[in-house]
Amino acid sequence: MPEKPILQVALDLMNLHRILKIAEEAVEGGVDWLEAGTPLIKSEGMDSVRELKKRFPGKKIVADMKTMDTGAYEVEMASKAGADVVIVMAQADDSTIRESVRAAERYGTEIMADLIGVEKKAERAKQVQDLGVHYLCVHVSIDEQMLGKDPLAELREVSDVSQVPVAVAGGLNSETAVPALEAGASIIIVGGAIVKAPNVTEATSNIRKAIDQKEIVKSELYKKYKEEELYEVFSKVSTPNIADAMQKMGTMEGIVPRINHGTKMVGQALTVKTADGDWAKPVEAIEKAKKGDVVVVDVGGGRIAIWGELASWSCRQKGISGVVIDGAARDIDTILDIDFPVFSRHIAPRAGEPKGHGEIGCEIEVGGQRVRTGDWIVGDESGVVVIPKGMAVEMANRAMDVFERENRIREEIQRGKTLSSVLELEKWETVD
Repeated sequence: MPEKPILQVALDLMNLHRILKIAEEAVEGGVDWLEAGTPLIKSEGMDSVRELKKRFPGKKIVADMKTMDTGAYEVEMASKAGADVVIVMAQADDSTIRESVRAAERYGTEIMADLIGVEKKAERAKQVQDLGVHYLCVHVSIDEQMLGKDPLAELREVSDVSQVPVAVAGGLNSETAVPALEAGASIIIVGGAIVKAPNVTEATSNIRKAIDQKEIVKSELYKKYKEEELYEVFSKVSTPNIADAMQKMGTMEGIVPRINHGTKMVGQALTVKTADGDWAKPVEAIEKAKKGDVVVVDVGGGRIAIWGELASWSCRQKGISGVVIDGAARDIDTILDIDFPVFSRHIAPRAGEPKGHGEIGCEIEVGGQRVRTGDWIVGDESGVVVIPKGMAVEMANRAMDVFERENRIREEIQRGKTLSSVLELEKWETVD
């Protein structure tokens, strides 16, 4: 077992030039092992391993090959490129793992068996140990992390049966590194909490401190959020962050912000269906709405106002977060004065009559998006997005991931680069 806990950084980006700078800053912060992550290896090939070994000869280089077949061949490839540890999937056939271990012995490298996706992790951990692997890795995938899963429970089970050092990966940061050590890990693998940090050296140093002193260092970022924290997350991220996280889905078309600079709307939908000019059901919905809700009204794009100053005052007094109208609103000047978030397709001075047609709480369509009561609605100066209730935890975590990755890109731009040069757009653009 290692004399002291090892800090490994998972360099999971697709651009080698960015990774080398991040690796340099991580080494300054106290990282022990440098991992050429799978996205990096897939985009840059074995040159990524070679360059890391060349730039950091005193550091152990890990190649996350995620090998499932041709174990000896892939271990040979990574070892000749400079890898000291090669990651093979524990799900692979025993023959693949056995051949990987033999190749590692031949080239003086080591094998880490990644248990990602294995259902009975402790059972498989014992089996792959018998095949000769040098390390085990309890790994919760990024996609699983977005659903709020963490690796600690499975880590304890594997640590209890392991006779080799156990690594752990899965959204760890300066707050969760210590619990991971307490659960039996001796290798702490950190990805986003280092790679996405604007100040990589400081972020690494904080995690190093947490590990060495077994002291939790608080972090405002790089967490995974649960259902009870959704309002907090959606208040931090922008509608473009959410739209990117949802792969361009959920964006309401033609719904325009009628808000002051810096105003934001976050809440769960209370849906309303009404006819053009009929403001009875939208106003009645205010009575039914809970504090923090967003009233979402389907008027079929109508041009006669069904919302105005007095309805907005009613919402403000009750603590309703905002209103979204696929139709018309009026009294916008006063609404801006009281800073109540209104998003509508049209503005019109003329109001209709309270006839009472329609329904509250039904499924509606607003801005081309289906909305149900309970869905999350976020609006800012860029527009409005709807996040289905059943996807809210995942999309909140994915939106935070987008937000945090952009923080790092912004830092690189502020150091004198352009967006095109950071992302190497010409290298990756589609050629017809």
